[in-house]
Amino acid sequence: MILAEFSVKRPIGITMIACIILIFGAVSLYHLPIDLMPDITYPRITVSASYSNASPEEMETLVTRPIEQAISAVPGVEEITSDSSEGSSRVRVSFAWGTDLDAASNDIRDRIDRIIGRLPDDIDRPMLRKFDAAAFPIIIFGAAGNLDPVQLLNIIENQVKYRIERIPGVASLDVRGGNKREIHIDLEMVKLKALKISPEQVVSRLRAENVNLPAGTIESGNYEFRLRTPGEFTDINQIRAILIAEKDDKQIRLEDIARVVDSWQKDRSIIRIDGKPAVRVMVNKQSGSNTVEVATAVKKEIEKINDDIPQLSLKPIVDTSIYIERAIDNVSSSAFYGGLLAIIILQFFLGNLASTGIIAVAIPFSIIATFALMYYFDFTLNIMSLGGVALGIGMLVDNSIVVLENIFRYREKNLGMMQAAVKGSTEVAMPVLASTLTTIVIFLPLLFVQGMTGIMFKQLAYIVAFSLFCSLGVALTLVPMMSSKFLKFKNGQKPGFFKRISESMINRVLSAHQFILNFVLQNRKLTAFILAVLVTSSAVMIKFVGTELMPTADEGEVRVSIELEEGTRIGISEKIFLAAEKIVQEAVPERTVLFTNVGGGWGSSSINSGQIRIPLVPISERKRSTSQIASDLRKRLEVLPGVKVRVREGQGLFILRMGRNNDDKLQVEVRGHDFATSDQLGQAV
Repeated sequence: MILAEFSVKRPIGITMIACIILIFGAVSLYHLPIDLMPDITYPRITVSASYSNASPEEMETLVTRPIEQAISAVPGVEEITSDSSEGSSRVRVSFAWGTDLDAASNDIRDRIDRIIGRLPDDIDRPMLRKFDAAAFPIIIFGAAGNLDPVQLLNIIENQVKYRIERIPGVASLDVRGGNKREIHIDLEMVKLKALKISPEQVVSRLRAENVNLPAGTIESGNYEFRLRTPGEFTDINQIRAILIAEKDDKQIRLEDIARVVDSWQKDRSIIRIDGKPAVRVMVNKQSGSNTVEVATAVKKEIEKINDDIPQLSLKPIVDTSIYIERAIDNVSSSAFYGGLLAIIILQFFLGNLASTGIIAVAIPFSIIATFALMYYFDFTLNIMSLGGVALGIGMLVDNSIVVLENIFRYREKNLGMMQAAVKGSTEVAMPVLASTLTTIVIFLPLLFVQGMTGIMFKQLAYIVAFSLFCSLGVALTLVPMMSSKFLKFKNGQKPGFFKRISESMINRVLSAHQFILNFVLQNRKLTAFILAVLVTSSAVMIKFVGTELMPTADEGEVRVSIELEEGTRIGISEKIFLAAEKIVQEAVPERTVLFTNVGGGWGSSSINSGQIRIPLVPISERKRSTSQIASDLRKRLEVLPGVKVRVREGQGLFILRMGRNNDDKLQVEVRGHDFATSDQLGQAV
C-alpha cells in the first residue's frame, strides 16, 4: 500500500503531520465550551400577554382564544396549549422537530398583528419567547442583609448588577424580589367632594407635571444649543406642592386633598435566605460561551462583592457548573481509566514494551484529533460527546493491533524492519478498512433519528465515527513507521519478564478454551438446550427492565413545594412557610443554604404557593442521599395544616426540566367546559 510505504520511507514527514494534528486538537480542546448536554432547542414558542386585573375567564375569552385562533393556521403547528390566570395568558405552540423557529416566529408575529385590534385596548402587547436551554440561568444566587428592602434592591441594581454583567460570557442578570420604591397618593374623598374635584383631574395634573420635554434650539454666537424642560419629580415635596385647582382665589395643592407617602410596591412575593429578606439574582450566559468558565468567574466576583460590600451576603443557590463539572469529571476519568486498562491488558497479551508503546500511541492521537472535529462542528464538551470518546477508546486499538501483529509475524520470519513494516501493513490494509467501516455503519442510523433523542446522540455518532477513522489512519501510517524504527526482534532471544507472564496467561486461556470446546462438541444437544434456556429466560426478563430517559443522579438539592387554598393572602402564606422553614432547619443539617420563595415559586404567579430550595453539601460530605433526605422531610412536613406539600429530590438531567413548571412524572389532563364537573373528575382521578 502506498500510504504505508510512504510512512516508512518518510518518518520525519509523518511525524510532523502527526504533531500538527496534535497541536490543532490541543488548541481545539482549549477552546471547546463545556456544558452538560448538547445544545437542545425544543420546537416550542410561547406567546405571553398581560391584562391587569382581568379574571381568568375574561383572559380566556378576550385574549387567549383570539390568539389561539390566529396562530392555529401557522404551518408546522402540532399542538397548542394555553394557561389563563388572573391578568396573564400564556399560549404554548409546539412544532414538528426540524422546524425553523425563526420563520415560525415571524409567521406567529404576523398572525398576531392581524388580530391585535380585537384584543382589549389597554392590554400589553403579546410577547414571543422561544425555548432555549442556553437561555436558562447558569447561576442563581441570593442577596440578603440587614438592610431596608428598598436599600437592598437599590444596592443590587446600582452596585452589584453592573459588576457581574461586565464579566466576559455573561449575557444579562434578572433581579427578582426586594421592594421597589413607590409613591403612594391617598386621596381624601370628603375633601374632593367638598371642593368638587374629581380623581381624574388629580391624575391628569400629575401626568402633566411629571414630564421631560424638548424645548427646541437656540443660537448663540458660533454655537447652537438644544434646550429641554426638565419637569420630572426629584423630591416628594415637589409632588405635595403640585397645584391641582384654584377655588375662590385660593390655590389647592395636592397635600391639601391627599396624603403623599414615600413607600414601596405592594408585596406579591417574598424571598428569604436563611430566614432573612433577600433578593434573587439569575445570571444568564451568552450563547456558545463556556458554562463552567463563566460560572467560575461569576463566583469569584461574588466573593469580591461580599468583601467590598459587607452589608450584603451573596450566596449561590443554584450552580449548574458544579453538576456539569462532576458529570464531565466522571466521564473523563472513566475514559482515562478505560484507556489505561486497555494498555495494561495489551501489555500482558503482547508481552513486549515496544509493541505496547506503539499501539498506545493510537489512543491519545485519535482522541486529540477528534477534538478538532468537535471544534469545527461547534460541538461542546458534554456527557454525550465525552461518552462517545469513552465508547470509542476500546475500539481505537483494534486496527493497530491487527497491523502490528502482522508486522511482528514477518519480523519472526527474519524479514527486515522496513520490509516487514511495509509488507505487514499492506497485507491487512483492506481487512482493517472493512472492519472500521462496518463498525462505523452501526452508528450511521443515529444521524437520522428525529427529536430530542437524535440531537443528544448525533454528537456521539459523529465522534465515534471520526475517532475510528483517526485510528485507521494511525494504524496505516504511524504504526508501520514506528515499527520500522523500534520493533526489534531476534530469533533465539530469551523471553523477558513480561513475555514469560504473557505466555503463561495465554497458555492458561488456551487450555480453558480447549476444555470448553471439547465439552461443547461432545455434548451438542445439552449445549443447544442450555443456550435455548438462556435465550428464553433473557427474553422473559426484558419486561422487568425499567425504562427512562436518563439514569437518576444525586444533584445535591431538595425542593419543597407548598400550595395553599386559592385566594390565600400573602401574609397567611408567609406564616405557613415560616413554620416549614423551622422544620427544614431541624431536619436537614446537611444544607448549605435555605432559600424560600413565597408567592409563585419558580414558575407561577400565584401568591398562594411557593417553594423552598435546599442545596446540600457534596455527597462525599454527607451520610444521606437526596432521596433519603426528601423521604424524611416529606414525613415531617405532613403536620402543616391545610396545605399541599410536595418534596422532590434532584433526579439528574435538570437542564432538560427547566422549561417546565413542575417535575411530575405523570400528568392527567381533564378537558371540558364545565369547571364544576371537571373538578369532580379531577378529584376522582
